Amino acid sequence: MNSPSPARQRVALICCGALSTDITAICEQRGWDVDLHPLPPLLHNQPKLIAPRVEELIVELRKTYQRIAIAYADCGTYGALDEVCARHGVERLAGDHCYDLYAGAEAIAELSAQEPGTYYLTDFLVLGFDRLVWRELGLDRHPDLRDDYFRHYRRVVWLAGRDTPDMRRAAERAAGRIALPLVVRKVARTGELGPAPFAHSLSVLVDGTGRLPPTHQ
Repeated sequence: MNSPSPARQRVALICCGALSTDITAICEQRGWDVDLHPLPPLLHNQPKLIAPRVEELIVELRKTYQRIAIAYADCGTYGALDEVCARHGVERLAGDHCYDLYAGAEAIAELSAQEPGTYYLTDFLVLGFDRLVWRELGLDRHPDLRDDYFRHYRRVVWLAGRDTPDMRRAAERAAGRIALPLVVRKVARTGELGPAPFAHSLSVLVDGTGRLPPTHQ
């Protein structure tokens, strides 16, 4: 996303670090004038901190950018992030959580209705499971707490964007760590633009039309 456009003509996209790889791929494919400003993925372990951290960054970026957008879903803030967005006149990605972005809100609703005790994994979480889940929950030190943490879950659904043998083994290992059966749900992709619902939602946020903006020539 390197571009000669001055910052004030570009979009500052405050994003969750867990989404930054896919966002970068989509934006680079389209040639959008976007600068990413990721926040740590581990904020999801304390979602009450997401809205204040986003607001701090909005205030800082206002010194440089005319347009700012928020590449977060609600992500467990229970409306606090929407209050920040309204206060500063910015928009965020649609959806209750990032799983909606990868599989589509209807698909996630259907999966959750089939089994309310579903624990979701994205590719990012599959690759970072040991660090982001196992160690962050202290299960490397207290594995006996596993059943307490995951007592109400009945299965793991991996929203597989890259269903390679290595990724599948990593997903199986993650599910095995928490002693739950694994279901693989492949997510639709649009060429090399990333997961299709994600690319659409991002285009609405960046372009405001619901269409993928044209690539710069």
